[in-house]
Amino acid sequence: MDSYSPMNDVNMLAKLADLKDGHYHNLLMLSALIELLIEKGILTREELEERAVRLDEFTDHPPYPMA
Repeated sequence: MDSYSPMNDVNMLAKLADLKDGHYHNLLMLSALIELLIEKGILTREELEERAVRLDEFTDHPPYPMA
């Protein structure tokens, strides 16, 4: 069994920061792609919102409210 080390906390925080950075970049690319598809008339915001609602119906929602 590993003993506690402050470096474990530092490493965990660094991994979390990397995940947040990766998530931000993925979200930025997705937003750019959506905007380009809308600008080019390939899809509308309404179509995108309707599809998001349909896909959300397939997910399990937590039994408690999300803030």
